[in-house]
Amino acid sequence: MRIVRYSYPNSRRPAFSPAFSPTPWSGLETEIDRLFETALGTAVGGQESTASRFPVDLYQDKERTYVRAELPGVNREDVNVEIVEGYLTITAARKTPASEDQPEQSFSFQRSLELPDEVQTDQITAAFENGVLTVTLPKREEAKPRKISVNVK
Repeated sequence: MRIVRYSYPNSRRPAFSPAFSPTPWSGLETEIDRLFETALGTAVGGQESTASRFPVDLYQDKERTYVRAELPGVNREDVNVEIVEGYLTITAARKTPASEDQPEQSFSFQRSLELPDEVQTDQITAAFENGVLTVTLPKREEAKPRKISVNVK
């Protein structure tokens, strides 16, 4: 392992661009833009809303692939998992109760993932417990790793 010591760029401006000044804060503007785009969706930048999407974790073992999504505040009845044309689509809705100041609000989330060819789509299962959805995607027999013994003569 090699350790590289990071040093902050010096305050001198490079000769090729007098307007460019690299500082430790140079990536801050990009991060702030990303946070606003996530929070406000299409209101900033006019791009497709990422606020209605949610992160998922994918992991696998020899027998199965797993999709895990944390959906806090979502009821089991408001979660829908379906497979259409090789895509796994997870849809969830969350309702905020009405208060004195605001009426009831509803938020919907959706995430689609392309399924690999090695998945047995007829044996997919889903479980929802404590706000965590786990979708289990079993692999086909021919896609599972096999151990082949070698005979020595």
